[in-house]
Amino acid sequence: MIRIREAREEDVGQIREIFLAVYGTDYPHRELYDELWLKRSVFTDDALILVAEDTDAGRVVGTASVLFDFGAHSDLVGEFGRLAVHPEYRRMQVGKLLMDKRLEAIKNRLHVGLVVARTVHPYAQRISLAQGFIATGFLPLKHFFRHRESFALLARYFGDALALRRNNPRIIPEAYALANLVMSQPPLTPDFIVDEDSASYPSGGDYRLEQLQAEGYPALLRIERGRVRNREIFGPMRLDYGFFKLQARQTRYFLARSGDHIVGAVGYTMDPVEHIVRVFELIALADDVVRFLLVELERKCREEMGIEYIEIDVSAYAPRMQRTLLELNFLPVAYVPAMVFYHVERLDIVKMVRLNKLQELGPLGLTEPVQAVADVVMRGFSTCVIAPRMAQAIKEVPLFRGMNTEQATRLAGVCTVRSIGAGDRLFSGHDPGDRLYLMLQGQVTISSGASSRVIGTVHTGETCGEVSLLSARQHSATATAVNDIEVAELLRHDLEDLIRRRPDIGVIIYRNLAVGLGEKLLRSGVWSQDPERSEADSLTLTSESALHRT
Repeated sequence: MIRIREAREEDVGQIREIFLAVYGTDYPHRELYDELWLKRSVFTDDALILVAEDTDAGRVVGTASVLFDFGAHSDLVGEFGRLAVHPEYRRMQVGKLLMDKRLEAIKNRLHVGLVVARTVHPYAQRISLAQGFIATGFLPLKHFFRHRESFALLARYFGDALALRRNNPRIIPEAYALANLVMSQPPLTPDFIVDEDSASYPSGGDYRLEQLQAEGYPALLRIERGRVRNREIFGPMRLDYGFFKLQARQTRYFLARSGDHIVGAVGYTMDPVEHIVRVFELIALADDVVRFLLVELERKCREEMGIEYIEIDVSAYAPRMQRTLLELNFLPVAYVPAMVFYHVERLDIVKMVRLNKLQELGPLGLTEPVQAVADVVMRGFSTCVIAPRMAQAIKEVPLFRGMNTEQATRLAGVCTVRSIGAGDRLFSGHDPGDRLYLMLQGQVTISSGASSRVIGTVHTGETCGEVSLLSARQHSATATAVNDIEVAELLRHDLEDLIRRRPDIGVIIYRNLAVGLGEKLLRSGVWSQDPERSEADSLTLTSESALHRT
């Protein structure tokens, strides 16, 4: 019989053995195998430690925890921490029993419960989803086990959490797809406002950076903007917790000085084992100090501290901060409604991450809801990787002609990238014509008919699929890669969604598509050969069948 109860001091040795059996001897966080550290965890008020006991065998066979210091002290947020079941007792519902007991124990103590679940297998995801948690994020390459692993973020709400939530967050367009996906899950309803206009924080000012020392603490406390009013960044600590408590929690601050005066600071925690930095507070007397601190922190993390993963929880009501971080290559990886309890209401957050070391994610075991979130998140990282080439395309490709840099960048942001090997098909005749292709690298041939007669080519920097995109008709030709190619794809529904929010971009795109199509048809001789052909009939031609025929 399996019984779930709170851990006691005498369980510590068996908890350690479970961790060894589950994580192995080379697990980087050695404190899990330190019995003194485990004993302190059992007795601390900041955590609830449970064990699963096989009463017949008199043996502890599983353990799980809830960490109450995940957010700031008043946030009422807890992380459902490590759930580990001895390999001999897997598939015996021990994990479900531990989760049930955790929920029963904390339902009157928390507003928001979070699960950070491994993605190398789906077990923790399934247990959480079955207990009413919703998928809110995908954290690529966050933690280090034997190698860097990605994690899913799931949330569940208790008590008055959603009743206290502030309505109508203001988010940047790049966070829209993720926020909409999360907020469309019951019991939530999308109510955010997409902010197209807020500018990022400016650069400028003559500042120098230094580490906070005790003598600088009082002066920093006197700065209110960014700390008390209109906080834009949140985390588990705050400056007003006290200098020595901050030191004990391994937190650090970089100060910004102008002459002899302290004008701002950014607070962060660093995990030297995982090579992770988490920013939890930003204090500034002027707008340009905000950008200076973020730029310098990111530079130090990348160049001096060996940090691979930087994470910031940004207010979903602060589009200027979201935009600034996006310009520093931070991307949205999670949208968590009602995450922060601030003054008298709960605020949504956009979790933004910068990866300083991009690598393959490796094999993933994702449930369907987590897979949907992961697809949106990783699409953003894919866009970030190709941004330099897309920026070049903005200058050279007729599709972008007449757009300013901001408009072209927004269009590039809704494109996805696909690699195709030599000899493979980009599309075939009768495939759905639901996207436009921009050739980033390589060349494809366009062929038609049963004989596969080559009638044109598409080179780097050129587009194809315009007519199919406009008319929603199937392709009438086949595009085959001559060599290894890379294309940016613009899907019709993404284009329509962008144009609904940015009609100024839509006017330019359709004008350029129409002009480009006309030029291709003229070059092909289609109109000159049959001047009686109606405009409607001409639209049935695919642009790929008319490309570069000479």
